Amino acid sequence: MARVRPFVCVRPAPGKEAAIAALPYDVYSRAEAKAAVAANPDSFLAIDRAETSFPDSVDTYAPEVYAKARDLLRGRIARGDYVREPAPAYFVYSQTMDGRTQTGVVATVAVDDYVSGAVARHENTRADKEEDRVRHVGTVGAQTGPIFLAYRRSAAVDAVVSAATAEDPMCDFTSSDGVRHRVFAVRAADRVAALTAAFAAVPRTYIADGHHRAASAVRVGLERRAADPAPTGEKEYDYFLSVLFPDSELRIMDYNRVVADMNGLSPAELLSAVGKAATVSEPSRGPVRPSAKGEFSMYSGGEWRLCRFRPEFASADPVDGLDVSLLQNLVLGPVLGIGDPKTDPRIGFVGGIRGLGELERRADACGGVAFAMHPTSMAELFAVADAGRLMPPKSTWFEPKLRSGLFIHEI
Repeated sequence: MARVRPFVCVRPAPGKEAAIAALPYDVYSRAEAKAAVAANPDSFLAIDRAETSFPDSVDTYAPEVYAKARDLLRGRIARGDYVREPAPAYFVYSQTMDGRTQTGVVATVAVDDYVSGAVARHENTRADKEEDRVRHVGTVGAQTGPIFLAYRRSAAVDAVVSAATAEDPMCDFTSSDGVRHRVFAVRAADRVAALTAAFAAVPRTYIADGHHRAASAVRVGLERRAADPAPTGEKEYDYFLSVLFPDSELRIMDYNRVVADMNGLSPAELLSAVGKAATVSEPSRGPVRPSAKGEFSMYSGGEWRLCRFRPEFASADPVDGLDVSLLQNLVLGPVLGIGDPKTDPRIGFVGGIRGLGELERRADACGGVAFAMHPTSMAELFAVADAGRLMPPKSTWFEPKLRSGLFIHEI
């Protein structure tokens, strides 16, 4: 069962949502974050990336940076930029991008569900990134970036969500990237109870995006529980902020690869080596996008080619059968010498939102080779997580991204 519960939300004051809402902290470099905050000082990014308040000589992970994040949040609450709900509630968060809408339930999810595996993961976390958010959450005393969770669709959850979205939204704005954001409150006792019960019948939830934020929130919760002389398992630190979406509304985009060189191979030798793993089309001057599982496209030297993995390499294994695994095991590793894609500096990863033109630009700039992938499916993500396995790095890219600062859970 999924243990979710409503929470006392700290949220932007009415009318301030568009200025405050920010993309996740980890999509920005330090320079990009500083520029974004300079352009919009009200952005929640100023709190999520408080090093933007300091000269570049100050370390991103210095204690004073986390203290600044805490002080900024407290100060902005005090001046009225944020309001605190009078009682625990759920919220419904709807995002519309390119004509497609995904609608999730904003709630807090039990830390113990993460520990037990009822909240399933499909990626490893990096210790340095996890430690950063542990210190941020612990110092600020709040979870500020929601975890993006998925679940297999539930008619009972749908019924409450549909009732909520039939009413007027608390806020409705379109962000600069063209995504429309709407938030609806679920405060009535009967609806709150119905939503809690509906999720209790959902056997498992899955982290779609936000593995580091989830791991960090859980670590802080467990540390606070251990230090609490009277733990109950039901305190605020025992739950972490999430938005839960039905799988049928989610879209995974391609996550593509660029290798900085051709590992000493000539173009003809590269084609010959790749041809042992896949059929390779004649070259095309225009971009070629793979349209089905088992396909990928390859770009180098101004030419695109559509490739299909040879059928003898297909695998029923939930991890080995992924297209990103096949590419790594058959091409990137043995042909291009990328032994560990998590650490090899010769490989870069490009989210599908950036388009195939970005792959051309990067490959041309370094004289390397780019690979455009067919997106991993939600069914594949669930299969990997259900098997207790992990995907290769950079297997999924979700759009639109959840905004930080719209919902804050104090612990």
